[in-house]
Amino acid sequence: MNIAVPRETIPSETRVALTPAVVALLKREGHTVTVQAGAGLAAGFTDEAYVQAGATLLPTAAELYRSAELLVKVHPPAPRTELVHEADALPEGAIYMGFLNAFTQPEALHHLAGRKATVYALEFVPRITRAQSMDALSSMATVSGYKSVLLAAARLPKMFPLLMTAAGTITPAQVLILGAGVAGLQAIATARRLGAKVEAFDPRPAVREQVKSLGAAFVEMELPKDAETAGGYAKEMSPEFLVKEQEAIAARLPKMDVVIATAQVFGKRAPILVTVDMVKLMKPGAVIVDLAAEQGGNCELTQAGRTVETPGGVSIIGAVNLPATVPQDASLLYAKNLFNLIKHLFPKTGPAPEADDEIARGACAVRAGEIVHPALQGLKDKPASP
Repeated sequence: MNIAVPRETIPSETRVALTPAVVALLKREGHTVTVQAGAGLAAGFTDEAYVQAGATLLPTAAELYRSAELLVKVHPPAPRTELVHEADALPEGAIYMGFLNAFTQPEALHHLAGRKATVYALEFVPRITRAQSMDALSSMATVSGYKSVLLAAARLPKMFPLLMTAAGTITPAQVLILGAGVAGLQAIATARRLGAKVEAFDPRPAVREQVKSLGAAFVEMELPKDAETAGGYAKEMSPEFLVKEQEAIAARLPKMDVVIATAQVFGKRAPILVTVDMVKLMKPGAVIVDLAAEQGGNCELTQAGRTVETPGGVSIIGAVNLPATVPQDASLLYAKNLFNLIKHLFPKTGPAPEADDEIARGACAVRAGEIVHPALQGLKDKPASP
């Protein structure tokens, strides 16, 4: 199969779907790989490295798409001009593999369906043991959790660790993590490595031990028994429970220097965990980093892609696409996720998995032009934009 790797078209995207090391692995699996010139430069991977790994370099996206049997990207196909969409350049019946973002960018879904493409959306890879090595959402959340703490440390007007000096003692920063999923757990680990005192809150009782194992205190409150889906994602909580969450969080905010907010509900708006009035409880100089900014934000004052400073001196960072700020390692992780999924779906030896294989079925959003994923059925009748 010919696997095509284009340059990402989103201006802020610095990652690349496949690294030279993974290109070499795919070649050993019997695939050919074509790469658009310059595709990996922003992530630190030269054209020469791709050629040495066995890829064929093509100068333009038009040439690359023309021969693509499997297109791999980070961001979903997007308009190249007002009238031309990347997906429309794909050969009919080709395969797309990467993030789809169908709930916020449904036009990509419809353009791909219009090309009778088969689409494997990485955000739909099931959270099961067999698919852990293919879980790009978790990989990118790891990067985001790490980088969120560094952003907070750079903005905070004090240091994170306890320091005992001849001039006096500096007390450690107090950090509260909202949501103990992959991003939250990595944020805990990073803040602890920097020497902060960390507390964490999550409505899922199952994560209590994980939080404590990283050296953080778990914020206790009466927790529901059914706070997560069968797929491992947090469920949308009732308005009554959300009020209780806000009360538990508000009680801790006056002493906090940093809040890292990571709570998201798959396919829906992020819950508001920190209201305007709650922000007013925080001390001047405190920092909120909102990793849910692109889903509306966990803080009522969050603006995606911007840093807001309140009259009381609290900074709210609407973090967007943090993995792109460390593109080399983010690309390494993402490319390995893609490789493992490709190897599972298109094995070198033996038959491909059946359509009802849990991974194949879970990741497939569109099959030969038909939108098949249950979560996307509500988008079926929406026309593609030009």
